[in-house]
Amino acid sequence: TEHPFGHLIDTLQSEQYEERRYFNPQKLSDVRYEKLPFCMRVLLESTIRKCDGFYIKTDDVSSILDWQKQQNQAEIAFSPARVLLQDFTGIPAMVDLAAMRDALAKQGVDPNLVNPRCPTDLIVDHSLQIDYSKWPDTMIRNQEMELIRNKERLQFFKWCSKTFKNINVVPPDINTVHQLNLEYLCQVVQEGEGFIYPDSVVGTDSHTTMINGLGILGWGVGGIESEAVMLGQPVSLTLPQVVGCKLVGTINPLATSIDTVLGITKHLRQAGIGGKFVEFFGPGVQQLSAPDRTTIANMCPEYNATVSFFPVDDITLQHFKHTICSEEKLVVLEDYLKSIKLFRSYGDQSEEPQYSEVIEMNLSSIVPHVSGPKRPQDRVAVTCMKEDFINCLNEKVGFKGFHISKEKQATQVPFLHEGAEYNLAHGSVVIAAVISCTNNCNPSVMLAAGLLAKKAVEAGLMVKPYIRTSLVPGSGTVTHYLNTSGVLPYLRKLGFEVVGYGCATCVGNTAPLPESVVEAIKQGDLVACGVLSGNRHLEGRLCDCIRANYLASPPLVMAYAIAGTVSINLETEPLGVNSEGKDVYLRDIWPSKEEVNHTEENIVIASMFKELRSRMEKGSTFWNSLESAESALFPWDPKSTYIRCPSFFSKLSKEVCTPQSIEGAYPLLFLGDKVTTDHISPAGSIARVSAAAKYLQSKRLTPREFNSYGARRGNDAVMTRGTFASIKLQNRLIGKTGPKTLHIPSGQMLDVFEAAERYQRDGVPLIILAGKEYGSGSSRDWAAKGPYLLGVRAVIAESFEKIHRNHLVGMGIAPLQFLPGQNADSLELCGKERFTINIPQELIPRQQLIVQTSTGKSFSVMALFENDMDVAFFRHGGILKYVARSLLP
Repeated sequence: TEHPFGHLIDTLQSEQYEERRYFNPQKLSDVRYEKLPFCMRVLLESTIRKCDGFYIKTDDVSSILDWQKQQNQAEIAFSPARVLLQDFTGIPAMVDLAAMRDALAKQGVDPNLVNPRCPTDLIVDHSLQIDYSKWPDTMIRNQEMELIRNKERLQFFKWCSKTFKNINVVPPDINTVHQLNLEYLCQVVQEGEGFIYPDSVVGTDSHTTMINGLGILGWGVGGIESEAVMLGQPVSLTLPQVVGCKLVGTINPLATSIDTVLGITKHLRQAGIGGKFVEFFGPGVQQLSAPDRTTIANMCPEYNATVSFFPVDDITLQHFKHTICSEEKLVVLEDYLKSIKLFRSYGDQSEEPQYSEVIEMNLSSIVPHVSGPKRPQDRVAVTCMKEDFINCLNEKVGFKGFHISKEKQATQVPFLHEGAEYNLAHGSVVIAAVISCTNNCNPSVMLAAGLLAKKAVEAGLMVKPYIRTSLVPGSGTVTHYLNTSGVLPYLRKLGFEVVGYGCATCVGNTAPLPESVVEAIKQGDLVACGVLSGNRHLEGRLCDCIRANYLASPPLVMAYAIAGTVSINLETEPLGVNSEGKDVYLRDIWPSKEEVNHTEENIVIASMFKELRSRMEKGSTFWNSLESAESALFPWDPKSTYIRCPSFFSKLSKEVCTPQSIEGAYPLLFLGDKVTTDHISPAGSIARVSAAAKYLQSKRLTPREFNSYGARRGNDAVMTRGTFASIKLQNRLIGKTGPKTLHIPSGQMLDVFEAAERYQRDGVPLIILAGKEYGSGSSRDWAAKGPYLLGVRAVIAESFEKIHRNHLVGMGIAPLQFLPGQNADSLELCGKERFTINIPQELIPRQQLIVQTSTGKSFSVMALFENDMDVAFFRHGGILKYVARSLLP
């Protein structure tokens, strides 16, 4: 049929590539379009392209174009370009699709019609469980156990990869889901259905927001929402406010990427931007590398934003040149983004869009810090380090004091080491350790240390030989990029040799200091110092004779090691003298941000991405050797305790029943405030006395073989028994903590599963009573699927976490909210009543419903169905049945 916005189609033409078609939103209203934030322009393009008059309507397009007036009011539907799953959330989604194939095949429908409609990537990376923790065999033995334990699940994934269309399964031992999203899966500009369009993604991993740092709109959703998108349903969202974060000023030369990221995070947290989109602009953005931007975007949960968006600019293009793009694609990408004004040029003030509000941050206010001398929370600005150390000498013994008398503060103790004489004083550095375990996410800080070492050696500076130096990378990857960039030999010349991979200096695993050093420290009662880039530095941990320990960035560890003391002002005092007797200051050898970024992008990232592509092409040896069925229907193994066909599609028929009133329901649970998804559906280990444990033991499994709830999300029998199995669950029906409830008719206290089983056997519907923020915490699909299979028809609460509310609707459970000022206590509910909820045949969004109790009370609740699609899902018994019925003849 004719597209409602067919008149917006344009063609991208060039001699360098074949022509491409695209929708040009500017043709609707050039003036209003240019005022939109860039992230809203991505939403608008998708809504125009996907407009079908049913799921996505022309009114959605109008609302986005009129965003300034409609923000925080209009509900729109958004279809992302792709879905990202990790295996913990991916396995229940794929099990549901396999079960849907079974149900439709029984109705005479071709099961091959059931496929993800939205391109989906599933990365198997959450299955690792540590069984052995002693180096050097740790990795090999853990991998062996992981593959044995997860063989059933991996075989199922292998079947999915061969059977379903539109699904890309990345096997284990390749990389983590968020890193693959950044380094391999993102496309920036997608091509499909005859058009090119901006990449966008929703994912079930908490790190999905990282992708916004590359100009790709994406955020995290729950498992049921992701299944809905996979099956062609759009995401429903209220048009968000967009906060413009203007970055100005120049980053302090001594500030590392970590300093910058944490400084911006702190600023945004204080700004109070919860639930909003953030978009960065201003001249300061150009000082941030692509890895810096993705790290800032990854910190969204820390400052409560939904996304932190960095539009594509020249720096992003340079990054793509070394990662995902061929020369031709790079030209297409740039031409297309510029043609629809999604390419950012920070020098052009006319490009500034309008934001809901603007907060400004001066990057020059970010000051590099160290932490110490005894606790990580005691931060000291590098510029104040000498003054602060002297104050610590003066202060009484405590977290910030050593109580050294004034006359002894100038004490110097000479000693011999390897035939040469040296002096130790208060503040002398005797241990310097560069540890990358806390800095792996961003290579720039380790590269900065390496480049500083190179310049120091070239300037004729050295580290005194009595200082115990070490370099402990967090992984072989760090050693790889230090070697590739050519800085490792210079680190060695300063004494920073790679000593291995593991926890060393942080936990006190440091080689003994030379005896002459120890004797000098004791003779002068000196406050000697250790400087390290780890995350622990408690007094005495590094060595019992070292009283002051400081945490610092890797390049600052190098600087203090070269200086030989922390009692130095690095801005005004030299680190040392060269062979010509000339003073050398830190500013003379500190690598510029441009130097670090150039090395990172052109050498390190290019090399790392080449290695990743090679690993992706080779795949996993174990994965490649796995056998799986060659059939359209999955051959369920009745003996399997990992993969089981769920009962979501029982009694599937073409007829859609109008919602039935809930009559005579008992409360399964009577809960308080802030019941989290961890309370509802735990993801950790399976307790030996739980209902799930009893089931697994009946299958002849030992407790060691139980694994975790997270690993068994493909088995509805385990997950249903694990629903409300948290030992921290506080149920007012029993008056104590634990996974128990009261079976009201009999008065017996039972496991929640056993009570629900009795109610279902007797044909009694169930509800849950709760307080504020029901379903808060991590999004978890089984926190809605589990209650559904227990027979819960409705949850009546004071308020709901939004994603969990969506999940309840997606499973056909009614989220009902007490009216303002009311709750179970104000209505004098004891939780042992029977409840009847009158649901009209013509249910509408946010309709008030009447609840009647067996004690004669009557009160109203708000049905939290936000739109017509919510009502449709509820009428069908959830999203899965809704989609399945659409495929029936």
